[in-house]
Amino acid sequence: MVKLTKIYTRTGDAGTTGLVDGTRRSKADARLVAIGEVDEANSAIGVALLGLDGPLAEDLTRIQNDLFDLGADLATPGDVEGALRILPEQVARLEDQIDAMNAQLSPLTSFILPGGTPAAAHLHLARAIARRAERAGVLLGEHEPINPSALAYLNRLSDWLFVAARAVNKNGASDVLWVPGGVRATR
Repeated sequence: MVKLTKIYTRTGDAGTTGLVDGTRRSKADARLVAIGEVDEANSAIGVALLGLDGPLAEDLTRIQNDLFDLGADLATPGDVEGALRILPEQVARLEDQIDAMNAQLSPLTSFILPGGTPAAAHLHLARAIARRAERAGVLLGEHEPINPSALAYLNRLSDWLFVAARAVNKNGASDVLWVPGGVRATR
């Protein structure tokens, strides 16, 4: 269990931070950027949770815990014995939940605009941030090895958040459909 008795340490004042393996990296390093993007996605999910309850809120709380696991995974480069890693089973759980939610939705006939209900709008924002976290993870993976399940989790998470947004939009009834070119002024 984590026990924090002091919040500031001053060790990062020069622009570096420590990783689980004891190494220090610039706070602008691709690994730290990815960790920060995952943290931002987690925070956006926390905002989305303000308007939700029941099973969906329980699933999101579990996802928030998974994202802390994912942050720990990213903060542990290389092969460190006993490192906390995202597992394929966590990705599979998201897929099962996506399939269950999607089964209740009518098929899409258009792209949808982020919005609808306030809860859906917050979930769409969390989805967009999760996509950014995924891009940061991909960029990190281009420079050094990372756990492939961590990337798969981020990819599935954005899909999960999209489907959840449709679910809270009255199972898609409150989705705002994209009208290609529909708002252009005509002469």
